[in-house]
Amino acid sequence: MNPQFPLYIVSKGRWESRLTSKALEEMGVPYYVVIEPQEFDQYAAVIDPKKLLILDPKFKEEYDVFNDFGVAGSTGSGPARNFAWDHSVKNGFAWHWVMDDNIDGFYRLNRNLKVPVADGTIFRVMEDFCLRYENISMAGPNYHMFATRKSPRIPPFVTNTRIYSCNLIRNDVPFRWRCRYNEDTDLSLRMLKAGWCTVLFNAFLQYKTTTLKLKGGNTDTIYQMGTLPKSSQLYVAHPDVTRIVWKFGRWHHHVDYSKFKRLKLIQKEGVKVEQKINNYGMILKKIE
Repeated sequence: MNPQFPLYIVSKGRWESRLTSKALEEMGVPYYVVIEPQEFDQYAAVIDPKKLLILDPKFKEEYDVFNDFGVAGSTGSGPARNFAWDHSVKNGFAWHWVMDDNIDGFYRLNRNLKVPVADGTIFRVMEDFCLRYENISMAGPNYHMFATRKSPRIPPFVTNTRIYSCNLIRNDVPFRWRCRYNEDTDLSLRMLKAGWCTVLFNAFLQYKTTTLKLKGGNTDTIYQMGTLPKSSQLYVAHPDVTRIVWKFGRWHHHVDYSKFKRLKLIQKEGVKVEQKINNYGMILKKIE
């Protein structure tokens, strides 16, 4: 299976690495890549031009960077994310996927095994889960490194926390991306504060490369100033749930999501969930 909703990769300066694109190509999953006009030739040399969408400059001009933290003139990836959102709405879709360009594969966590997936079925599973409920606004797979393989207590999903890097978004919610940094955390928090639910899947994982390790994207622009500006911006945006901490040799933001645990998923009327396990045709195959 493949996702029923369009999938967008936002990318800048990474036509050589293009990790997410390569992963989706290997899985046979259709996608678009949102790029800036000056990089079209480089991307078109390695990706089918039909898959390339050129970012409309107005999305940069109208983007809300929220405050003056960071490099003047740099907006981060938010404008491209809003462009993808608008593109999916114009094409009549109710939801869309938007992904970072440095995801090096996707996995299923089951029975203490993190197994690479060979097609797009996991995206369809996450979509179908979200469509059972009235009040999910965003969902996505957890980071590979955050889901402990041998933990006996890890649930298949958790609700009402941040969704990073690989986002399934409901198109009719009254939000758009903003902020130069940590726009995914900011969007998650604004949705939660408005009473919507988010779902982070542990059953399905994304293998995300470490921030600042891969050339291109935000590494060469806004992250050159270090991690304090981006952590500070999130604190200014959400001081009620955010604090700035020093750990692992650099500044980080810490968000307390406990106040949102009171939000409960509301199942749509008429939806019946079978108790029998549905693996959507997925099988475990050993590759010699």
